Amino acid sequence: MRRVERAHPGPRPATPTLIPMKKWEYLTAPVLIHNTKMILDNFGADGWELVQIVQGATPEQLVAYFKREKP
Repeated sequence: MRRVERAHPGPRPATPTLIPMKKWEYLTAPVLIHNTKMILDNFGADGWELVQIVQGATPEQLVAYFKREKP
């Protein structure tokens, strides 16, 4: 009888680590066209990230959409 050696399978693959999904909260706020930078800076200082600004009912009215990660 011939002896057959099996190849060593090597280390076992690592078990995948589950990364929890981030949870977000959202805010919609009017933005005055004449004071945009200050308003956006204030929201940014509170941890809000600007997602989008869209025009409101008139060209002078803007609506900003923000998000930040929930604690």
